[in-house]
Amino acid sequence: MPREISEADLVTSIADALQFIACYHPADYIENLAAAYALEESAAAKSAIGQILVNSRMAALGRRPMCQDTGTAQIFMKVGIGARFASARSLQSLADEAVREAWKRESNPLRASVVSDPLFSRKNTFDNTPAMLHVEIVEGDHVEVHVAAKGGGSENKARFAALDPGTDVKEWVLRTVETLGAGWCPPGLIGLGVGGSPEKAMLLAKKSLLEPIDMPDLLRRGPSSKIEEFRIELFNAINALGIGAQGLGGLTTVLDVKVETFPTHAASKPVALVPQCAADRHISFVLDGSGPAALTPPDLSLWPDNIDYSAGGAARPIDLDRLDPDEVRKWKAGETLLLNGRLLTGRDAAHLRLSRMIERGEPLPVDFRNRAIYYVGPVDAVGDEAVGPAGPTTATRMDRYTPQLLEKTGLLVMVGKAERGSETIEAIRRHGAAYLIAVGGAAYLVSQAIRSARVLAFDDLGMEAIHEFVVENMPVTVAVDASGQSIHSLGPALWRR
Repeated sequence: MPREISEADLVTSIADALQFIACYHPADYIENLAAAYALEESAAAKSAIGQILVNSRMAALGRRPMCQDTGTAQIFMKVGIGARFASARSLQSLADEAVREAWKRESNPLRASVVSDPLFSRKNTFDNTPAMLHVEIVEGDHVEVHVAAKGGGSENKARFAALDPGTDVKEWVLRTVETLGAGWCPPGLIGLGVGGSPEKAMLLAKKSLLEPIDMPDLLRRGPSSKIEEFRIELFNAINALGIGAQGLGGLTTVLDVKVETFPTHAASKPVALVPQCAADRHISFVLDGSGPAALTPPDLSLWPDNIDYSAGGAARPIDLDRLDPDEVRKWKAGETLLLNGRLLTGRDAAHLRLSRMIERGEPLPVDFRNRAIYYVGPVDAVGDEAVGPAGPTTATRMDRYTPQLLEKTGLLVMVGKAERGSETIEAIRRHGAAYLIAVGGAAYLVSQAIRSARVLAFDDLGMEAIHEFVVENMPVTVAVDASGQSIHSLGPALWRR
């Protein structure tokens, strides 16, 4: 008879795994990102990859999240038909308890990002429950668990198409990847699911991202199947688009392309694409009733030494407390700045509330004139931290509010990640403003530049409240300058091949 798996072993193992992946990249991702750093020729992209690597090592040493978006808990269980649980509770209930325990752990609290009602109130659950649980009954008498965390930036870029059987999947993938922008924080991975039904294809794509990175081995030995040949074609073609790290233009956009297939209807070709960002977070373990899982951190020797993420040339120091349109007009797309002084924060929920207040003619709780705002939802601080990991969120989601804020409030500078839409770029040009980017996937590194933080407004929004940070030498890149030039257009165009 197989030994019983206790509630405590399952809950503790999942909670420990969620904490583990918040702080540690898988070894294969570190090795392949380090190789991409060594080969990268674009100064901007090399700087971005360097920041991600430095941030990764700092997060591992400090046991703090590598990304401020600690994601939704995604749990894949293969339950042996002979496995026995010493519990009368549902697996969903046990998984939710593990998520709650992981996110509330005092030594390393994770950011609560889940809202309970997706349609109407969208109120935060404040413990990141429920888990996104997938269970499969298989042969055997043990339980295999794969735990992952996916942030909103990459999840929002998932795509699905019901293609005609004769449609070229490679052509669809390349066309789709070009439209994703940089909001999914490359360099990462692309997972494809082809076949089955629509929901099966999406699950295939997501599960494919849990497989080890093996593209370097595949390139060395050559393909041994049509699927492997297809993966190599996609890998080379996607990187040839020139998107590069953070969309800045460069040699490496993806470290691997994964493809999973399943039989499908003769009239159908369902295809799903799920990107994996630079916060590649997952780990697996097996429970057989002998106790909780033991998780081993990657060896510190995996991270390369002497990483330079200066992007070459001198960075321009900027006093945020003395911003004015004349100063902003001096900045050029692609230039590196070091921000100093008071920096406001605000993202989706705060922007929506501000927009409605403006429409109603109500006074705003914060004066935005000649100020800079950072699109961020930070992790709670621990110990003597001013703030927890505080990397940028995708700026594109704020596009719908930007023209109104620039016109009605006198806001001058925005800081986020990824590209802006054409209408937003035109509004930036018209108002003589600027949009800057920090590196997505370098949240712990960015937080080291934040000396203090306080909430100014909308405290009920939790991590989405408006804060005021005091920053010192916070590195950013000018993505859209006052003339409307965009690095996300210039960079990839230069490196496309």
